[in-house]
Amino acid sequence: MLFFVTLTVAGILAGALNAVAGGGTFLTFPALIWLGVPPIAANATATIGALPGYASSAWGYRADVAAEGTLRLRMIIALGALGGLIGAGLLLVTPGAVFEGLVPWLLLIATLLFATGPRVLAFVRARGFGPAGPVLSGGAVLAVSIYGGYFNGGLGILLLAMLGLIGFVNLHGMNGLKVLLSAVLSLVSAVAYAAAGLIEWDAALIMAVATTIGGYLGARGAKRVPMQYLRLGITGVGLVMTVLFFAL
Repeated sequence: MLFFVTLTVAGILAGALNAVAGGGTFLTFPALIWLGVPPIAANATATIGALPGYASSAWGYRADVAAEGTLRLRMIIALGALGGLIGAGLLLVTPGAVFEGLVPWLLLIATLLFATGPRVLAFVRARGFGPAGPVLSGGAVLAVSIYGGYFNGGLGILLLAMLGLIGFVNLHGMNGLKVLLSAVLSLVSAVAYAAAGLIEWDAALIMAVATTIGGYLGARGAKRVPMQYLRLGITGVGLVMTVLFFAL
């Protein structure tokens, strides 16, 4: 019962957070660790558990997604899939003890990225030069996707900043492509994780249903909660989790 309740609550809250501002990984990943799931398996399970929320959000933004900058939309998606697969491969060859040592640092980086997200985006949008060329744009998409395939935390803000760098200006389109890329790279990563036997399927299925519910509720209530309070709350959770993992 504790297993079910913990994952359901964490999944609903994570789905709602991802629908509104992102940061759901700060809840689902530690919840799985607390329930005794090994870190690498917890990362893999949290990734597949978030997939339904990403997919439903991408469907909601389907009319807004369009190519901007120097890369075609198909190329961006293909690079996202390739990066997700590379990131998953890197995770698979990372020894468990090494990944456990990396987890606090990954959480810290993700928390700082989330906390500074608005400033990062403002800086990117205010840059005084034109969109990046196709080589730099492709490299940026691939690099961020590799990170997302390896560790999901902080992925949303990295994707938004990257899209701004390569020439996107339509915020709705950026958000739509962000969740679409998140869904694509998470899907290919999850396939790799499943093939390697890393997915805790009981937990993943519970979280998948819970994040779907949370995503729907979060989307409906998004306008009722001031964004600055949400960001502060998510950042606080991330910092607490980071301190706890450093203390372990």
